[in-house]
Amino acid sequence: MCLTTSMLGSTGRTTWRRGRPPLLRTTRSCVSLQLSAVVPTCFKATTIVPVPKKSSVSCLNDYRPIALTPTIMKCFERLVMRHIKTLLPPSLDPMQFAYHHNRSTDDAISTALHLALTHLDKKDSHVRMLYIDFSSAFNTIIPQQLMGKLSLLGLNTSLCNWILDFLTGRPQSVRIGNCTSSTTTLSTGAPQGCVLSPLLFTLLTHDCVATHSSNHIIKFADDTTVVGLISKNDESAYREEVQRLTDWCKDNNLSLNVDKTKEMVVDFRRTRGDHSPLSINGSSVEIVDSTKFLGVHLEKDLGWSLNTSSLHKKAQQRLFFLRRLRKARLPPPILTTFYRGTIESILSGCITVWFGSCAISDRKTLQRIVGTAEKTIGVSLPSIEDIYTTRCIRKATSIVADRTHPSHTLFTLLPSGKRYRSIRARTSRLCNSFFPQAIRLLSKKGLTDKHAHTHIH
Repeated sequence: MCLTTSMLGSTGRTTWRRGRPPLLRTTRSCVSLQLSAVVPTCFKATTIVPVPKKSSVSCLNDYRPIALTPTIMKCFERLVMRHIKTLLPPSLDPMQFAYHHNRSTDDAISTALHLALTHLDKKDSHVRMLYIDFSSAFNTIIPQQLMGKLSLLGLNTSLCNWILDFLTGRPQSVRIGNCTSSTTTLSTGAPQGCVLSPLLFTLLTHDCVATHSSNHIIKFADDTTVVGLISKNDESAYREEVQRLTDWCKDNNLSLNVDKTKEMVVDFRRTRGDHSPLSINGSSVEIVDSTKFLGVHLEKDLGWSLNTSSLHKKAQQRLFFLRRLRKARLPPPILTTFYRGTIESILSGCITVWFGSCAISDRKTLQRIVGTAEKTIGVSLPSIEDIYTTRCIRKATSIVADRTHPSHTLFTLLPSGKRYRSIRARTSRLCNSFFPQAIRLLSKKGLTDKHAHTHIH
């Protein structure tokens, strides 16, 4: 919104006339410093506030250090971030699903599952998935090392110098309650909570890629997953990949938290045998039956009962507040808005990933939440299946239109140009997963639209 003198009033106009000259001088000085690749020290001043990662805190590692920085610095960061994105090639690190247009956690999970399910459709095969946890990933970045990678990516010297100055010489203090520590100056790491930090981390890790065709490294910001597609019990390529990743982390000053790093083995063979655990830096990685992957609960049988149970529990808790609002006689439009923002958003989280493959009983359990909300509000609400269908088609359409999407090649038109080529599936697990379902829905929608167009004419 443009601020005009008529909007200020007489007092505001007087204040504006008096304050404008020093404000303009300050702004010009700031811009001049930015153009000379210098960030004012006061703009880099950071206050660290420890925020608990979970409800029950038992040690210091259960806190996440969030950096509070000046608002004006965040504005400059956003400008620089937009500029950096225009300089990066669209094909850079296709398996990094964060901070890319038309990418989300849904894409990362769907891609990982499709790789696993497609491989598991073959005989004598199993999959090992390693969920890596970094210790203070942003805090261990070496700015000078990052500059070398940014230069190789084509960022000019002045921009690299600005980023280097932004990351070095940062005054920092810690605040807990009303107590604030003395200030110290840091020249390593990227403040967790800054606008630029996540993007800089993804650029640091862009060269962390799989070297063997049977392995895939899927990333969403600092969440990294290694998917090993193993045939005939030959795990040598997978174990070598993990060792190479460990060496890469050492070279880039990233520390693997082996205690929080987990592995899940997916094996549907009748004779499975024992799966020996991985060893990273002399410590064994725990093999788990289930884990949380980008907000979704995954199980080793690739079922979704645990995930739907978690969603049902969260949604059920929020129904209580919906009933309280109804008792307060709030009108249906407001109740509907509350439902969509606090209940439907939970039920439909990453729905394209799991709904097609979850059991009928689980679908009915979630639909009962919708039915209860309908009775409470007194209006008709979209069913879970309708939401799934709509979002599947929307996601598939966006992938088809995006040639840089790693799953774009899965959507190929048949010679007729009317339908998409189906993905061959030997098992219902693969058949009911996102990509085969999306292709069927997209082909069906195309035929429906064609028939409707023919009927009109």
